[in-house]
Amino acid sequence: MKTVYLGLGANLGGREQALETARGLLDREGVRIRRGSSLYETEPMDVVNQPWFLNQVVEAETALFPLQLLSRTRAIEIEMGRKRVVAKGPRAIDIDILFYGRFTIDSPKLSVPHPRFRERRFVLAPMAEIAPDFRDPVSRRSMRELLAALSGQVVRKLPGPA
Repeated sequence: MKTVYLGLGANLGGREQALETARGLLDREGVRIRRGSSLYETEPMDVVNQPWFLNQVVEAETALFPLQLLSRTRAIEIEMGRKRVVAKGPRAIDIDILFYGRFTIDSPKLSVPHPRFRERRFVLAPMAEIAPDFRDPVSRRSMRELLAALSGQVVRKLPGPA
């Protein structure tokens, strides 16, 4: 079993319900969630004229190989109604593979760690919450250190359990 960290996000419809549904579908697909961060409401980054996102990071265990995991997460996105119409645009659900163990993967289909996680507060804040000392296998910096070095981006931690 490998420990993986996945980023979940949604900005269409019932955002909180979408994250809950995604967590259940991941479990069905052999991705056993051990813990999840709080929910974070975040402003859109690249395409700014769209609703705000609800984001979460989950730590999970899986026996799936990286490309199998990617295939399952994409299938869940499709099942939940994700349509890739506008790059970085609105979405019913988004599931990103942030880390797969401490491995680095660079293939045409998958890059791990996620190539832009270091510049995204909506990833680093929840990662620092559940795994502050986890180290980026590329830079060797902890999630806490990476978050402290990042400026800008509005991210609001929501009260209560996820």
